[in-house]
Amino acid sequence: MADFAEIWSYLARGPLVWLTLTLVAYVVADALSQVAGRAPLANPVLIAVILLALTLWGTGTPYAVYFEGAQFVHFLLGPATVALAVPLYQEGARLKRAILPVLAGLAVGSVVAVVSALWIARALGVAPETLAALAPKSTTAPVAIGIAQSLGGSPTLAAVLVLLTGIIGAIVATPLLNALGVRDWRARGLATGVAAHGIGTARALQVHPQAGAFAGIGMGLNAILTALLAPAVLRVFL
Repeated sequence: MADFAEIWSYLARGPLVWLTLTLVAYVVADALSQVAGRAPLANPVLIAVILLALTLWGTGTPYAVYFEGAQFVHFLLGPATVALAVPLYQEGARLKRAILPVLAGLAVGSVVAVVSALWIARALGVAPETLAALAPKSTTAPVAIGIAQSLGGSPTLAAVLVLLTGIIGAIVATPLLNALGVRDWRARGLATGVAAHGIGTARALQVHPQAGAFAGIGMGLNAILTALLAPAVLRVFL
């Protein structure tokens, strides 16, 4: 055990080990999700987060040390967001035919996501800087972090809230939409993408390709709209 502790202490100082562990955790989590038949609760992101959290806790590794190695994955969030232009282009014809319902759903989803979160948090006496981190919770992480910083909120807290929103949305979306009787894959995908950003979009792609495409469209358009909407709504609440 002493030899293992010495070896681990040496490896943990290198950033590559944390990037490798992040990728391994997701591969293991995705395999477990497949074994579970892609059940909503078997979300690979949730499983990977739990595996990594247990690893950091068990090894006594500070988050700052972990992030030094895993920041390459964080960097890729930006290009991944830009890549949402691909499904937008591929589904361009269907999007044009449904442009009015899409814009209406986008507007309602964005407004409700921001207003409901701020209203509940304000009623509970949450501090203004926390409200600033909470406002963009339904957008993808790079956009949410940028919005939170510009509003005076904590980018780290914003990232955590985005992650929680995405995981909860990905778990709840399928059973909730089934219970509501929503059968149109375009509507299901758009709702999931607007409410649960990238993690929800990944879940929608697992369920149906058209749902995944419209989830990507909803995620990308919601990021733009929330960037415009969140500062104005936050000023009203403050």
